Amino acid sequence: MAFKKLLASLGAGGASVETVLTEVNVVPGGVVQGEVRIQGGSVNQNVEGLSVGLQARVEVEGQDSEYRQDIEFTKMQLGGAFELQAQAVHAVPFGLEIPWETPVTTIDGQTLRGMNIGVTTELAIARAVDSTDLDPINVHPLPAQKAILDAFIQLGFRFKNADMERGHIRGTRQKLPFYQEIEFFPPQQYRGINQVELSFVADENAMDVILEMDKKPGLFSEGSDTFRSFQVGLHDFQGTDWAAYLNQWLSEVGSKRNWF
Repeated sequence: MAFKKLLASLGAGGASVETVLTEVNVVPGGVVQGEVRIQGGSVNQNVEGLSVGLQARVEVEGQDSEYRQDIEFTKMQLGGAFELQAQAVHAVPFGLEIPWETPVTTIDGQTLRGMNIGVTTELAIARAVDSTDLDPINVHPLPAQKAILDAFIQLGFRFKNADMERGHIRGTRQKLPFYQEIEFFPPQQYRGINQVELSFVADENAMDVILEMDKKPGLFSEGSDTFRSFQVGLHDFQGTDWAAYLNQWLSEVGSKRNWF
């Protein structure tokens, strides 16, 4: 039995864990619901903890290189310690809140390239941790975010890419250690612009919208006329013609620089 316990502590004949999500489509500020299923191994084992969280793969810019890092940006404990009987099966339901700043991964049913966000599960047994594979979720935009995105499409912009970068956007309500950038190719009438980058930083009441044209990597040129940050209420955004608002700003910058 002692040898079996040793093997179980090393993962051979030990407990296994699987997470099943009830619904993979969520929005910032919502809840992802699911169930963690624990299958006992060949011997009894003491479970020290069970948790679920959200993880994102973000870009990190170093001095000489750029690499990707997995960041767990929210975590929830599910119950306390207990003894897991051999071959026993436990199902633990959960509802994990989605932070308001969580990046958008899906727009109009289309997955944004470069987004990698999902639910992680950890089962701690005898100082060992059994982690499941990432269970992806689809984060759809809030209505206010969708209004801004639709305005870009209405003006003829085309989606280029999206990424998540470690760091903070100065002057915003950001709390997470990373932010999302959604990049667009401009239509012909804005021919002097290489691209426009869009970021959302939301909480339960409003969101900061950050726009930048031709951004230098890793720098927010806040003092430049190619940078704009404004606030949009999550519940009173419908009163603005966002396509007209964006067109006016782009046209002002373009005329100052004789771009078009």
